[in-house]
Amino acid sequence: MNLLLAEVAQATQRLADAGVPSPRNDAEELAAFVHGVKRGELHSVKDTDFDARYWETVARREAREPLQHITGRAFFRYLELQVGPGVFVPRPETESVVGWAIDAVRAMDVVEPLIVDLCTGSGAIALAMAQEVPRSRVHAVELSEDALKWTRKNVEGSRVDLRQGDARDAFPELEGQADLVISNPPYIPLTEWEYVAPEARDYDPELALFSGEDGLELIRGIERTAHRLLRPGGVVVIEHADTQGGQVPWIFTEERGWADAADHPDLNNRPRFATARKAMP
Repeated sequence: MNLLLAEVAQATQRLADAGVPSPRNDAEELAAFVHGVKRGELHSVKDTDFDARYWETVARREAREPLQHITGRAFFRYLELQVGPGVFVPRPETESVVGWAIDAVRAMDVVEPLIVDLCTGSGAIALAMAQEVPRSRVHAVELSEDALKWTRKNVEGSRVDLRQGDARDAFPELEGQADLVISNPPYIPLTEWEYVAPEARDYDPELALFSGEDGLELIRGIERTAHRLLRPGGVVVIEHADTQGGQVPWIFTEERGWADAADHPDLNNRPRFATARKAMP
């Protein structure tokens, strides 16, 4: 074992003692970041090349600063995104939401599907959809100027149409044209603040986390936006908390013009996102 791997083992224990959920992963990611190598190449770093700044990054992670804020990057499906203070860090569970949406769009008999991402944050969802559905036309909206500083960096050079605005009245010019509307909106109840992980509570923007007393306030607004934007037969996909399984599909009722509302599990088999189809006239 070289010096770096020995230090990673010690860092792993320190992070575990601090309550970090994935101590080995984070210790290795930090080591790779500081030394400019891939995680699988840590063994190749010479003892004489060990950089003591590694322990500065470990101390920051030990204090529960998000790994992605320290490295300035977040990995999402096939993307590497720039992130930092002011923007919501994309989570692995959202990858399964996007995976379902990509499959749904590919199954549509549409040459150039029109996709709208509401509350885009870092742009992770919009960029993944644009990358993995090559002929799609992707539009995205974000309200926060602080978040948009990062979104603009990430979408630069892509074909994503990025706007600043409120998800509840976005894209009036696209009414009735979208094939799919997707969103990872804020959905944490204000009453749950003290139970939120420090990485999210202390570093993610509140605007991206909390939404009214029951956490469903913005989702109710997005339901109306999705119905306005979608063509008949178009699909909405919306992420929610695992504790909200069963609640969100009830927002997309037949009386409000929806069909086939259903919940779907994430990779841990917990309710993670709801889908519905705009009813035919």
